[in-house]
Amino acid sequence: MPIPPHDPALSNFRAIADAIATLFFPHAEVVLHDLRSQKIDYIANNLSKREIGDDAALEDMFEAGTDETNIGPYEKLNWDGQKIRSLSTVLRDAQGKPQAVLCINLNISMFENAKAALDLFLSPTRLIAQPDALFRDDWQERINTFLNSWLRERQLALSNLNRDHKRELVLALHAEGAFRGKSAANYVANVLNMGRATVYKHLKELKA
Repeated sequence: MPIPPHDPALSNFRAIADAIATLFFPHAEVVLHDLRSQKIDYIANNLSKREIGDDAALEDMFEAGTDETNIGPYEKLNWDGQKIRSLSTVLRDAQGKPQAVLCINLNISMFENAKAALDLFLSPTRLIAQPDALFRDDWQERINTFLNSWLRERQLALSNLNRDHKRELVLALHAEGAFRGKSAANYVANVLNMGRATVYKHLKELKA
C-alpha cells in the first residue's frame, strides 16, 4: 500500500523544516525525504526547483544501513550556479530505523561575495604608513595607542572600567605626557565617560 503524501508521521519534521527555513530566509532551503517511499515529502523555501513527490534518490545511501545521524556539511552547486552548503540529518523511528532525511541547503554565495568585498576593502596592501607631517603632533593618536595597550595588558574592556581603573588610567596617561596636548583632558574625559572635573581632580592629586 503506497504511503500517502504528507504522512502525519512526518508532521513534526515538516514543522522543523519550516522553522529552519524561516530563520534563515531567504538563504536556506529545507527538504524532507521520506525513506519509506523514497520520495520528497516536503520542501520549505524551495531554492532547488525540485517538487514534492520527486524521487529522493537515497536508496544507495541506506541500502546497507547507516549509523550516521548528521552527514556533512558538504558543498554542491545549485541549478543557477550558486554555491550551496548542505547538511543532512537522518531521522529515525522509535525502533531506530531510518525513517526520513532532513536536508538543509544553505546558499553561501552571498556570504562569500560579502567576504571577498570585505577582504578587498580591509586589505593592508592598500594602506600607506602614517605621514609624519600629519601625525607628528597627533596627541589623540598617542592617547588612543597607549589606552588600548593599557587595556590589553590588563585584559580589560573600556566599557567595564570601574572608578579605580579610570583613576589609575588617568595617572598612567599623565606619566606618559598625554595631557600636554591642548584639550587632552576633555578628550580623555569623553573617552573614559567621566566628568572633566574628575579628570582634573586626579591630576591635582598628582601635583599635590
